[in-house]
Amino acid sequence: MKDETIVISLGGSLIIPDNLDVDFLKDFRRLILAQVGEGKKFAIITGGGKLCRRYNSSLADVINPSSDELDWLGIAATRLNAEFVRIIFGDKAYEKIIMNPEIVPDKSKPIIVGGGWKPGNSSDLAAVYLAKNIGAKKIINLSNVDHVYDSDPKKNPNAQAIEKISWADFHALIPKDWIPGLNFPFDPMASKMAEEDEMEVIIMNGKPIENLANYLNGKEFLGTKIS
Repeated sequence: MKDETIVISLGGSLIIPDNLDVDFLKDFRRLILAQVGEGKKFAIITGGGKLCRRYNSSLADVINPSSDELDWLGIAATRLNAEFVRIIFGDKAYEKIIMNPEIVPDKSKPIIVGGGWKPGNSSDLAAVYLAKNIGAKKIINLSNVDHVYDSDPKKNPNAQAIEKISWADFHALIPKDWIPGLNFPFDPMASKMAEEDEMEVIIMNGKPIENLANYLNGKEFLGTKIS
């Protein structure tokens, strides 16, 4: 991994599950900077988390918003999270967040950070576009779930964790279309594009941070590989 930029889709559920999770962000910062010290580079796309859902639900209490309007609110939330994450990395990060994953900035800095892009797209899709434009074939999707499951573990106590799954089988588990605020391991549009570009996506829980460290260091980790 030392010769490529590692793409991380950093779920908003880790950044702001309710309030900003400062302890997680300290751990994440420490790990990424240590990996940068070993010569690795990172492209991080942030999700919106509870901030996004609060704005969307509150807007729906005031008016009947369109999907585009809800998406723009969500994009603003992801970009605020991206600014926060960019700033915590100091001079190791490119000085502006990425707003369009099709336009990749000068990669002289070892870390670039971005958020959402445009209506009809999730931060997962922005991560796939970014990976495509920098030639990356692997994306780490960090969220608050350990694996992809064969059914919703919140509804089915007998849901089985999946360690490896094909894109075809993964598509069968998720909705076909993107909906603002959709809460799935990796969104449908991003999944389709990742499959078309023969990418590998790793779904894993960002906590404990040692799990991500294990993956980055080529050790056994807890998660699901989609390829």
